[in-house]
Amino acid sequence: MSPLAFAKGHGTENDFVVIRDRQNMVPPTPELVRQICDRRTGVGADGILRAVKAQYIPEWQGDPDVWFMDYWNNDGSIAEMCGNGLRVFVRYLIEEDLVPRMEAAIGTRAGLRTVWEQPSGALRAEMGSAVVGQQTWVGVGDRRFDATSVNVGNPHVVVILPSDVALNDLDLQQAPSIDQQCMPQGANAEFVHITGPNQFTMRVFERGVGETRSCGTGVVAAAAAVRNATATSDVFNVQVPGGRLRVEFSGGQAYLTGPAIIVARGNLTLPD
Repeated sequence: MSPLAFAKGHGTENDFVVIRDRQNMVPPTPELVRQICDRRTGVGADGILRAVKAQYIPEWQGDPDVWFMDYWNNDGSIAEMCGNGLRVFVRYLIEEDLVPRMEAAIGTRAGLRTVWEQPSGALRAEMGSAVVGQQTWVGVGDRRFDATSVNVGNPHVVVILPSDVALNDLDLQQAPSIDQQCMPQGANAEFVHITGPNQFTMRVFERGVGETRSCGTGVVAAAAAVRNATATSDVFNVQVPGGRLRVEFSGGQAYLTGPAIIVARGNLTLPD
C-alpha cells in the first residue's frame, strides 16, 4: 500500500482534498478520485484539487512554472473551474510557503487566475469574465422555471425564483432537468431569491457533484444574472448554505471574496 500526503479544506463549506504532486507522479483517475472523495470509505469531499506544475498539463499554453489547479469533481469528472476550490488551493499553497501571501497567479482550465489575501484573512480571487447568454429553462420536479445561461469558465443556468416559490422548498436531491439544446454538456444550476438591491440567497446543484453547500463560480454566475436582470449594483453580498461570499464586477472581470480554511492534514493509504 502506498501513502499519499493530503490536506482537507473548505470555502464556505464547499470541501476539497488537496494533493501536492509537483512533478505529476500521481495523475488522478476517475476511480481514484471517487475513492478519495467517498464520505464513508475515503476522506470525503466535493472534489479533489491537485497541485501540479503547469508544464505537465498538456492543454496549458502559459507559464510552465506556475502552480496548476487540476480540479476533479467527486464523481471522477474533470471541471473547468471552481471558485471556492481556487481559494482553498491558494490557502494551501500559502501555508506550505509555495506562493507569496499577498498575490498568487494560478493556472486553471479556464485560464490564469490571480488571488490576493485580504487584511481580514479572506481571499479575493479573479474569476475572469461572467458572460450572460441566452434564456433557457430548468425543471425541478413537475415545475419548469425560466433561467439564464451564464459562462464563468464553466457552464451555469441561473433561476431567479418567482415570489411564490420558497428557496428551501425546492427538492434538489435529484438533478434538475436542463434544456439540452442550450446546454448539451450539462451545467451547474443556481436558484436565487433576491433579498435586497445588492444581495441574494442561493442554492446550487453542481454538475458531477450534486447539491453543495456553496459554489464559487455559481455565486458569480448568479450575481451576473441578477445584475443583468435588475441593473442594481456591481457588488453583491451572497448568502449560501455554507456562509457568505462577495462578488464584484469591475473592468469586465468578476472577483469573488470569501474564506478558505485548511482543517486537516494526513496521509492517504492507496492500493499499489
